[in-house]
Amino acid sequence: MSEKNIEIERKFLVKDIPFKLSSFKSCYIKQGYIFTNPVMRLRQKDESYFFTFKGIGQVKRVEFEFPLSYEQFSALWEKIDGNEIIKRRYFIPLDNNYTAELDIYEGNLLGFRNVEVEFNTEDEAMEFKPPEWFGEDISFKPEYANANISFFGLNNQK
Repeated sequence: MSEKNIEIERKFLVKDIPFKLSSFKSCYIKQGYIFTNPVMRLRQKDESYFFTFKGIGQVKRVEFEFPLSYEQFSALWEKIDGNEIIKRRYFIPLDNNYTAELDIYEGNLLGFRNVEVEFNTEDEAMEFKPPEWFGEDISFKPEYANANISFFGLNNQK
């Protein structure tokens, strides 16, 4: 298996956002889940469509993403369980060439925000010092995984 199929990331809640989001690149995301264990996700990212398989794990796990046509996406979308997740993702540069991917949720998750950062190695991920505007580290809290949120909601975790 190729290393490019390994996702290594940490995920955090957000204390506050100390800057104007309009100055950063962003995209619209709509996603739903066919299965949660292992994760089989459908995602619309602006005008692109994907099927993603994610293996078991928290900070490090296997991930395969396959492009879909709009027609394939629409046909598969009828198979999702749970609630769809809609969010706007902002790409915010951090020190050491990292990028914060800040998600601002809409719909039934309106008001929820989290941020994730991807890394090349597990050591980098564990050594990462989050900026002050990041909140609680939720990397090891499965209840905050989007797949679980889509089925079980946030259960007043905001």
